[in-house]
Amino acid sequence: MQTIELRDKNVLVLGLGRSGMAAATLLSRDGAHVVVRDEGDGEALQERANRLRQLGVRVELGNHFDKSARFDLAVLSPGIRPERPIVQELAQRKTPVLSELELAYRFCLCPVVAITGTNGKTTTTELITAMFQTCDKHVIAAGNIGYALSDAAEQSAGLDALIVEVSSFQLEKIERFKPDIGVWLNLTPDHLDRHGSMEEYARAKARLFMNQNAHDTAIVSTQALGWARRAGCEFRGRLITVSATGHQADLWLDAEDGQTIWCWLPECCGIVMRLDETGLRGIHNAENIMATIAAGIAMGLPVRGIRDAIMAYCPQAHRCEFVAEINGVTYINDSKATNTDAVHKALESLPGHVILIAGGRDKAMDFSAIRDVISRKVKCAVLIGETQDKLFTAWSDVAPCVRSDSMANAVRTATELARKGDTVLLSPACASFDMFQNYEHRGDEFKRCVLAMLPGAAEQ
Repeated sequence: MQTIELRDKNVLVLGLGRSGMAAATLLSRDGAHVVVRDEGDGEALQERANRLRQLGVRVELGNHFDKSARFDLAVLSPGIRPERPIVQELAQRKTPVLSELELAYRFCLCPVVAITGTNGKTTTTELITAMFQTCDKHVIAAGNIGYALSDAAEQSAGLDALIVEVSSFQLEKIERFKPDIGVWLNLTPDHLDRHGSMEEYARAKARLFMNQNAHDTAIVSTQALGWARRAGCEFRGRLITVSATGHQADLWLDAEDGQTIWCWLPECCGIVMRLDETGLRGIHNAENIMATIAAGIAMGLPVRGIRDAIMAYCPQAHRCEFVAEINGVTYINDSKATNTDAVHKALESLPGHVILIAGGRDKAMDFSAIRDVISRKVKCAVLIGETQDKLFTAWSDVAPCVRSDSMANAVRTATELARKGDTVLLSPACASFDMFQNYEHRGDEFKRCVLAMLPGAAEQ
């Protein structure tokens, strides 16, 4: 489908979040007759609706939908579950449904580098973006990172690449989406409340490569490679493997020192860099770095520029973010850790004892999966949110656990339990929507509570 085919077509956009807003704007500018539906009707949605109405878009909020309307195409925002009645009605009417990712791709006029995985997507997307920019390439980062691909696609003419973070939700409804370079970092339990099983989750991720051809590159960790094979994934182009756990791969982390990154590709053979040359720590970040190096090599970027970009990169907010050191206790904000694997990696990357603040809305996680690292690293777990009872059941026999009714009280309790040399870590293992607007709001509230304890904070 070329963009001209959408002119004068009736298109429904489901969801008025960032992706839905961008998709509706793109479609309207291309000449489609657009209707946007969202079952919410809050103040933020009303403001977005007013902006779209100025473009001639019809917006229906709440449950006041014109059910008699028929559409040539529907565009699904990633937060809308396929089993929702509104989506099922479209299926019954045999209305074609695309993800916002798929729609936007059809407007892209430059190469695409796409990154997926359970964890590390945002860090790797930022690393690859910084690498291209350091090598004097013009790129835009978009997708699940927060800037909708539909917005970026309109600016893609003349770019060297679009660097796109993609989720399994976005990949569920693609047809032609084809990254020139596709990166699959890892697969660990997450979103099982939506996908139902790890096998279905893997099949959604593996769709990243389904349209690639001999001219494209797939960069896959050895851990994800096993899932890809079980999902029936075929790699038609160049396959580059990475491993942070000692498995045989094209790029790997030296198991003996845990710092040296080796590369065995024709373009670069030998030691590429050391993890301690960067601002990133932990095996999981070694995986992100190796995927970035592989992407740079595949795009023909100079190794010097690749190294310089990675060494200059600073971790972003809410991802093992240093907040403060108070009375010898370090406070770390890892609010983006919304599953058990991310918590496991955060705990393993920290020295000494940890007072862990965890909890929130459950995503069908098996919290007992990280009992070992909880027993080894956690001095006490302070539990918040809807899952605190489930977490208490999973962990209380391997580490002391206490419940708390707010972030402020959780930080206060953690501080009372901490001693010099300890770390207070917010790494929730859960979604944020029981108590907060999103993971950023949760992390910001943690930081506010911590910074309020600094000397002189009350006078500011």
